[in-house]
Amino acid sequence: MDGGPTFFEMGVEDVERARVFFGELFGWTISPGPSGEGYTVGTSTLPGGLHGGDPGAGPYLFFAVDDINAATRRVRELGGTVEGTDLGGEDAETVARFGRFKLCRDDQGTPFGLHEPPRPVDS
Repeated sequence: MDGGPTFFEMGVEDVERARVFFGELFGWTISPGPSGEGYTVGTSTLPGGLHGGDPGAGPYLFFAVDDINAATRRVRELGGTVEGTDLGGEDAETVARFGRFKLCRDDQGTPFGLHEPPRPVDS
């Protein structure tokens, strides 16, 4: 496992307001998300996302793992917790484009995310 940051996600109450605010503030490129909800965020360093309906949420930072299933087992072995579903679902096209994501908490309740980046497609 690399463990390097690969992605951030920000939950906000009103995603349209956040799109305008952060786009204007930082000059981010903000595009509709793959599921038709929320937005993908392009920055000069780290890609991200914005989703609505989540007032008071803090940003999640996602860390790279080679195998999300093995990594989530290890989180649990170490006393942490893992939310049950992949963010973005199990849709093969979305997974191929963005990879797999899980929200977790460490053994003290600190939130973080795991990200298994998409694998290169053999040609």
